[in-house]
Amino acid sequence: MPRGNRVLAAPLAAAALLLSSCATIDDQPAAADWSAAPSLTPQEPPAPDDPRGLGPGGGGDTAPSTSVPPPDGCKDFHPAVLGTCLDSLVAVAALPGDGAAPAAFVGERATGRVLLVRKGAEPAVYATIPVDSTGDGGLTGLALSPNYAEDQLVYAYITTPTDNRVVRIAPGDTPKPVLAGIPRGATGNRGALAADHRGALLVATGTAGDPAAANDPGSLSGKVLRINGDGLPAADNADPASRVLATGLVSPAGLCASLDGRQTWVTDRTPAADVIYRVEAGKPLAVPAWKWPDRPGAAGCVATGQALWISMSTAGHLQNIPQAEDGSFSGTPSISMDDPEEGFGRIDGMDILSPQLAVGGTVNKTPGATPASSDDRALLIVVEPNQGGGGVD
Repeated sequence: MPRGNRVLAAPLAAAALLLSSCATIDDQPAAADWSAAPSLTPQEPPAPDDPRGLGPGGGGDTAPSTSVPPPDGCKDFHPAVLGTCLDSLVAVAALPGDGAAPAAFVGERATGRVLLVRKGAEPAVYATIPVDSTGDGGLTGLALSPNYAEDQLVYAYITTPTDNRVVRIAPGDTPKPVLAGIPRGATGNRGALAADHRGALLVATGTAGDPAAANDPGSLSGKVLRINGDGLPAADNADPASRVLATGLVSPAGLCASLDGRQTWVTDRTPAADVIYRVEAGKPLAVPAWKWPDRPGAAGCVATGQALWISMSTAGHLQNIPQAEDGSFSGTPSISMDDPEEGFGRIDGMDILSPQLAVGGTVNKTPGATPASSDDRALLIVVEPNQGGGGVD
């Protein structure tokens, strides 16, 4: 079982923190506010035919239902599954909806495909973006436009043969670069995107193998950036002329903001440990809020305001850390979805769908994992407040 070393959590983030060809999807879900989900606890998973189903384990000690048949080819009978037979889903952007058919955009790292996955429907290709997936690059981040309800735009973080960049995808159009020239290297190309839920986009960039770049104000490497939909600095940044929100990253794998925009978090994989930082505008990422010296593969994250959830894509489980009202950690991590026979394996990308639900993507086709016939999969995950089970020392 992985062990976490508690470090003082950063104080409350400043108010400035907040969120090839295309095939048109005719039946894309309309953007609207997500309706509140009925209470689901990790100890009481929903019935197998519940369309809101969650992954097994969920953080409690009660064994999940065994009535769900195992996958049969690309058909997966678990109610949590939104899409099957995909490939290395490290990029996820949950779609708002009416509560009847949970949906998300997911991105395949190596192929550059962006797919719409939705409960009860086959995955549909929304766009295919040319990417260079050598090393840790490729398609590694997705986010909806802050004005998605009006413009229907999707943003992606990609690696090309010459740089890392953010591109914008409009329905029925080819991807257009909005922020190019982010340095690329043999390693350190993975980046992440997130909506800050305050009207802007967040971008996390790696160092591309140059550690000094993280603290170089003239470089876009090793930074958390805050931009508008055109790739320019967000108008209400502390420095209106700068995209830089925070400095000091090495190899970021996940970026998330709480739905109220008051908290922003970024996971990073450093030479000494996997870590997660609380992002504060204008402050370097110097002291982790938590660190994992055993390096379980800290990846995607979801911030509910009551707990911070992190996917561990190497160890093959989720961890959640309970939070106090000021955002500081009030306990130690709990492990869930860690049963190799009952779980979904390695989950990487995550995005919040509602205060109770997230969408995750698996990476079970990567070396060292054991894929099911229906992998890789997009799935629903319950992200309820910590229920007190399975603390990690």
